[in-house]
Amino acid sequence: QVQLVESGGGLVQGGGSLRLSCAASGSIFSINDMAWYRQAPGKQRELVAAITSGGSTNYADSVKGRFTISRDNAKNTVYLQMNSLKPEDTAVYYCNADLILDLSSGYYTKDSWGQGTQVTVSS
Repeated sequence: QVQLVESGGGLVQGGGSLRLSCAASGSIFSINDMAWYRQAPGKQRELVAAITSGGSTNYADSVKGRFTISRDNAKNTVYLQMNSLKPEDTAVYYCNADLILDLSSGYYTKDSWGQGTQVTVSS
């Protein structure tokens, strides 16, 4: 059993900040890439930011300079610091991780998703 749990979402005014956290739990040996996606009503889910196991990052053009993704491998946690928030950032944010599971039968990879956390930015 593995699980990703997001936290930190909420309602903020434009220009404000939020920090999202996503903690992975279960029989996890290590984690490869981790990422944040978001989905607004009527739109497709889109990649917001990603970070590799080595710390290389990638951001959507719409959030560059405002959002920062980071990870704490000791805690199996990925973060998304969101600054200068805009109403168009309003969406459900989802955590994604490529996990390496340590099971009795051996090691396996699993692409896992959290349930999402709502971020609402008012004007």
